[in-house]
Amino acid sequence: MSEPSPLPLAVFISGGGTTLKNLLDKIAAGELPAEVKLVISSTPKAGGLRYAHEANIPARVVEKKQFSTPEAYREAMFAPCREAGVRLVAMGGFLKHVLIPPDFEHRVVNIHPALIPAFCGHGYYGQHVHAAALEYGVKVSGCTVHFVDNEYDHGPIILQRTVPVLHDDTPQKLAARVFEQECEAFPEAIRLFAAGRLRVEGRTVIVHAASSGDLP
Repeated sequence: MSEPSPLPLAVFISGGGTTLKNLLDKIAAGELPAEVKLVISSTPKAGGLRYAHEANIPARVVEKKQFSTPEAYREAMFAPCREAGVRLVAMGGFLKHVLIPPDFEHRVVNIHPALIPAFCGHGYYGQHVHAAALEYGVKVSGCTVHFVDNEYDHGPIILQRTVPVLHDDTPQKLAARVFEQECEAFPEAIRLFAAGRLRVEGRTVIVHAASSGDLP
């Protein structure tokens, strides 16, 4: 029986590209059955663009300020994905709000460095998330992989991983431990999608046992 084709993936970035690099490393190690077909950055200054260049992956810069309507921006982001034959879009540190077109519903995933619905939404990104968690005094934090809808950090949750919050934590220390979990959680969610094991019922994502491997 032949191996299934790799999942055609696009990655949206805004910063250093650590999530993109992690995905590329997992693919190279044979741990993620995907192929990054396209990288789209919200800014030409994103350090993560170098990872796309080094891997010979087509990359584009699409700046939101260049578009007069949310719909025009949405088309500029997703038309290249259609052209590249992308089946799933992974947001890796992508900080712009973009509407999801109907044909990409439940085909866009994001990873957030907190346990949604805590410490999420507009303005909660990077160190802001971990500082807020420490200020609140929570005992556990973690990361959440979810499908993206038209609201910040709102779509159905695929999976979550937790880490303890320690008494001497700083935002930087907590961020490092959470990122270790992100590096495993995001590829895991993408593997489940690629294997056809995810089904969305309302706000609940059902994870099926191993299936025939058909893509959704």
